[in-house]
Amino acid sequence: MRLRAPDFWYANPNETVAFVLRPLGWLYAFIGRLRRALTTPFRAAVPVICVGNLTAGGTGKTPLAIAIGQRVSSRGLKVAFLSRGYGADVPGAMIVDPAQDLAVDVGDEPLLLAQHAMTVVSPDRPAGARLAVSRGAQVIIMDDGFQNPSLGKDLSFIVIDAAKGFGNGCVIPAGPLRENIEDGLQRASAMIFMGQGTATVPDTKPVLRAELVPIDGEAQRLSGKPFVAFAGIGLPQKFFDTAMSCGAHVKATRSFPDHHIFSEDDLDELRNLAKVNNARLLTTQKDWLRLPHTIRPDVEVLKVQAQFDSTSATLLDQFIGTCLTTFKPSAPLAP
Repeated sequence: MRLRAPDFWYANPNETVAFVLRPLGWLYAFIGRLRRALTTPFRAAVPVICVGNLTAGGTGKTPLAIAIGQRVSSRGLKVAFLSRGYGADVPGAMIVDPAQDLAVDVGDEPLLLAQHAMTVVSPDRPAGARLAVSRGAQVIIMDDGFQNPSLGKDLSFIVIDAAKGFGNGCVIPAGPLRENIEDGLQRASAMIFMGQGTATVPDTKPVLRAELVPIDGEAQRLSGKPFVAFAGIGLPQKFFDTAMSCGAHVKATRSFPDHHIFSEDDLDELRNLAKVNNARLLTTQKDWLRLPHTIRPDVEVLKVQAQFDSTSATLLDQFIGTCLTTFKPSAPLAP
């Protein structure tokens, strides 16, 4: 189970706990830098586009990976998503079967990705890339893995929560950062600000903007209806806000840690909340995939997608086009 981010991660960096833990953050950053320096990345036979971040926790990487994958696919290229699968229990690289595999085995994000394109889950990124290419992938899109040096990236996007930014600017455990900001941005191609907000970050890289919006028809389907909303994602409140923006009458909410595996006690509590409030249960796509099949018919899903503004969409297409045209594959990209 993943724990919630502590409040001091997004407070003053000189707050007592963060200040005391800062030396451990320096050590964490040094180990990551050393690992990257000592690793020779495997170069895949096709372009690799990474959608990552510099902070721990959810920033909307998976919906963005899907949106980027759709833009690549629109060029007539076969896309494969590559994920390690948080909490996945797989012996090696494998193709995800969304009709058969369970979140407890392959992870919830790979199951969501697999609804859109071929998805490989693998703790060994190079092995996953080789499997994807052997199955005909012409472009690989990594969901997370920016800090993993084992697989070379040809285009890397850093996803940033537009409201929270990089928090207190400290590295784990003193703050939310997986590495120093300067180190990460040096390897990034561009930053994608996700959602609404005015977080301040270094302006050393091009900036794209996107937000999660309900797919067409969701507002009409949910408007005016009573729901008990629950979520086990990085920022549950964002989901609750989205549900209310659709006009849903959210009578109660329940938050769980990111990637939470729901127990029978959790499910009983949710059922009771729904009964008391005379409401239906409502959750995210990722949470729904982690639910037992027996309760899924009783739970509504709010489907969302990442949407770029027009300027950012144009810039994104330019980044993708440059990546594809400058890459030197060992075989033609198109049949």
